[in-house]
Amino acid sequence: MTRRALGRGRLIVVVGAIVALAGIVPPWWRVGGTVTPAISGNGFEGAGILVFLAALGLLALVVLPFTRREGEAAIDRPSSYVLLAMLAIGGFILRVLEINGMEALALPDRAPGLWLSGAGLLIVAWGVAELLNERRVEF
Repeated sequence: MTRRALGRGRLIVVVGAIVALAGIVPPWWRVGGTVTPAISGNGFEGAGILVFLAALGLLALVVLPFTRREGEAAIDRPSSYVLLAMLAIGGFILRVLEINGMEALALPDRAPGLWLSGAGLLIVAWGVAELLNERRVEF
């Protein structure tokens, strides 16, 4: 039985996906609050849901080989990570454009979730780049 080591790239992807998931719940945009009532929204609206689904998918990809007796999973390939990372980043960019169209794009003090998820996706991109460049080590 050969078991794949977690590796640096997968570990970085896990950290980035968790950070991106943590940024889904806090507000991604907020308007009003001075004279008018404040309204806000989080990552579960619009294209932000793609970030949530892709981050869950990335975590599942990392865990999948460890759930199998053989230690291998056919879907656990760098191309799968690239595809899910592109889906998450694309959904994030689409949501940022939607928020910008509402003129509600704000700094981290008014939209902490947007910035936290963005940082998480940058970490995911770094992890995927590491994954594409690492050598396969088996135990």
